[in-house]
Formats: sequence, C-alpha cells, structure tokens
Amino acid sequence: MGGKRTSEVARIAPEPSPVSRIVAALDRALPIPLGVQLRGLVEYGIASSELRPGDRLPSVRECAEQAGIAPMTVAKVYDELREAGLIATRPGAGTYVAEIAAAGLERMRGLRRLQGRVEALFAEAEAAGLSAADVANLVSARAVRGAPRGLSILFVGVFPDATRGYAEHLARHLEPRDRVVAATIDALRRGEASARGMDVVVALAHRRAEVEALVGPGVPVVGLSVIPSEETRARLAAIDPMARVGMVSVFPEFVPIMKPGVLRFAPDVADVDIRLLDDPDLDGLVGAVDVLVYASGAEAVLTRLPRGTQAIEFRHIPSPQAVREVLLPLVEEMRAGDFKESAT
Repeated sequence: MGGKRTSEVARIAPEPSPVSRIVAALDRALPIPLGVQLRGLVEYGIASSELRPGDRLPSVRECAEQAGIAPMTVAKVYDELREAGLIATRPGAGTYVAEIAAAGLERMRGLRRLQGRVEALFAEAEAAGLSAADVANLVSARAVRGAPRGLSILFVGVFPDATRGYAEHLARHLEPRDRVVAATIDALRRGEASARGMDVVVALAHRRAEVEALVGPGVPVVGLSVIPSEETRARLAAIDPMARVGMVSVFPEFVPIMKPGVLRFAPDVADVDIRLLDDPDLDGLVGAVDVLVYASGAEAVLTRLPRGTQAIEFRHIPSPQAVREVLLPLVEEMRAGDFKESAT
C-alpha cells in the first residue's frame, strides 16, 4: 500500500513557477510582438502580486530558450523593466523582482486597476463571440493610431452670460477632451469671434440660418432647441400663488413665449404682468411686484429692483433630447471616421 501511495505522489507534476506560467502565456497567434507581450505579462504579474519582490527571473538566455524568442528581444525587455524600476540585477546572483519605489507603486496600482478592466473587456468580447485576437487587434490599432484628438465646438448665442451657460451645459454631454467655446452672434458679426479651427458650430435653432451665413461654408452648423433649466423650473414652481409676478423680456417676439412658459411651472399664480426692458413704465412694474422673472439678457433690470423683491432669471439650457438626436450623431460620425482638416 505504501508503494502505491509513493507512485501516485511521483506522478503528480510539480506546480509550475509564476515565471513559467508567464512565459507559457505568450501567444504567437496574437498580432502583438512577443517582446511586448513578455513585458506586459511581467508587469501584470507584478501588479497582481503573482510575482513578488525577491522572486528570481530566468536569465536572458534561459528566458529566451523557454519562450522561444531571440535573446536580444528578452534583453531589451529586461532593460525596459529595469529602467521602470520593476526588476533589478544583483551581480553574481541574477535578476529579481525589485522592491517597488513610491512612483512604481503608483504605477502598479494603476496597472491593477487596468487589469480588472482588461479582464472585463475580454469577458465582454467573449460574450459577444469575439476572440482574443479581435480584442488585441483593436488595442494594437489604438496604440499605433494614438489618442484621437478632441473636437472643437463653437456655441453661438445671443447674450454673453447665457451663451457661456449654454456652452458649459453642452460640454457635459461631450467627452473631456472636447473643447466648447462660447461666442455671440454680434461678436461673429464684428469679427471678434470666428469659426476658424472649429469642427462644429452650434446655434440656437431659430438663429441657425443667420449663424450659418456668418460662418460660411466649410464648417457644419447645427441648430439646437432649448428648454428652461432645472433650477429655473424649480424656482418658478416655488412661487407663492398669491404673489404679484412681473416679467421682463428684451425682445417683443419672446413675450408670447415667456408668459405661458413661466405659468407652465407656476400655474396657480394669477396676478401676472409683463413688460419689455425699454418700456417707459418699467419702473412702475418693478416697484409693484413681489417676484420679478426676467429673460436672459435683461439683467439690467436688477439695478432698478427694490430691496426684498425676489428675482428669477428665466434661463434656458440646450435640450438634452436635441443634443442626443441632432448633435451627438454628427459628433460620433466625426469620431468614427478620419478627422477632416478644420476650416481655415
């Protein structure tokens, strides 16, 4: 019985070393150079603690023989790992995983985080019926191509403050590398702003044709509708139904829109009056109300407001639905293809 137990033990293969497992993971079917794979596998081995400080690595010759690659390739990888502070060579003792310095530790933490995302990427690819080579091709193409540059987008509005607000809100729908610049129609007309170097120009829907004529050919101009901002809606809804409410607009054509727009969120308010900013009787209105709602661009009325009167700007933001349906498809089309040269 004892002999049988001994023979069973003898047949159990020794557990392969971490380095052997790493070398065995090299895959010639992938479109990634073996040297690049080897460095990545060693880095991930250190990042995941599969390789620990003090673990001995095979010599250049041993590693080249195990991996079946040129010694010069292994030597280059070892040199790069040494420069990164990940491995160290002790004279007469060989090459070992190094104690990681503070900067190296941060790099390792980053690699650990990335490793989890890589595993999730391969799991997602497998679920979609894609091979490891498919994923490697995508990663390799991205590495060769480099990071795509962000898009430059010009938002053209009417009033400076409101236009800056539109641009800031629009930027939340885009990627961090994108740049959104604000300019007014008047600034374009006076030559103080330009679409030069821009990939896309965004205008208020009802001013699109005017902006397109100012920008000229070469840069697409997209018109977006707007909606009252969340803060505006909340403040209007909180108005006391018994309050006397006044409204001030800059443009006569906005009056028929502004009044029902305000009452949509404050439907129980009954005492409402509205004036234009240049109305001779504006002071009479301002002095008689509890709450003043003013359109963007009519901020000058605030200097005439009695102390204690509540003021609410009827501020708008680009419609998220319009951004999704009108602007983002164009932006994604630009990202997917080769970037055109910006208009000059």
